[in-house]
Amino acid sequence: MIDKIKLTVAVALVIVGVWAYYHFADLAVVLRVLMVLGGLVGAAVVAWFTAPGRELFAFGQEAWLEAGKVSWPTRKETIQTTLVVFGFVVVMALVLFAIDSTLAWLVKLVTGRGEG
Repeated sequence: MIDKIKLTVAVALVIVGVWAYYHFADLAVVLRVLMVLGGLVGAAVVAWFTAPGRELFAFGQEAWLEAGKVSWPTRKETIQTTLVVFGFVVVMALVLFAIDSTLAWLVKLVTGRGEG
């Protein structure tokens, strides 16, 4: 039960930070952003002291470690793959244009609406 209260406080801190951003519109943007960040940091600190919060932080750490183990593609591979995808999109666009034009021509031919 105490964890639910702490998580509610954490959510409230985020909401207050966002509310402060809009409520104090006359202040400099930097100060308003700091208010939001303060709400987020406060919420993270409060959430840290809950069981679900600790599980979430542990999950985040494990995800970060797994992301480091991934074999990321090289720049060359990324560019080549992007060009292949772009080429495929262009070819498919031309095919769909041809099909659409053909069907439009057939409809005009059948309905007689294409004649002068």
